[in-house]
Amino acid sequence: MKKSTPHSSFSFSKIYCSLFGHNYVFSKSVTHHIKEYTCSHCKEQVTTNSRGRLEVMTPKLKEINDALASVHAKKIAKSKNNTTFQAAS
Repeated sequence: MKKSTPHSSFSFSKIYCSLFGHNYVFSKSVTHHIKEYTCSHCKEQVTTNSRGRLEVMTPKLKEINDALASVHAKKIAKSKNNTTFQAAS
C-alpha cells in the first residue's frame, strides 16, 4: 500500500509574495462595504472584515460572504421593485 505524502507546493510566486508582499486585485463585491480581493501572483484570496481590514479567505468566510451576497442581491431587487411612486391627488 502506498503512503500518500502531501505535495510540496514550491512556487516562485509564493516566494515573491513572501519577499515583496502581495499585490491584491479587486475580484468581487459582496455588498457595498465588503469586497473580495485576489493576489495577482499567488492567487491568495482575502476579504474585508467588520473593521475594514483584510483577512485571509477561509471556507467559513467564503460561506458567510456567499450568504451576504445573496441577501444583499434580494434586498436590492426588492428595493428596485418598490420604487413606484403614488401620484398626489
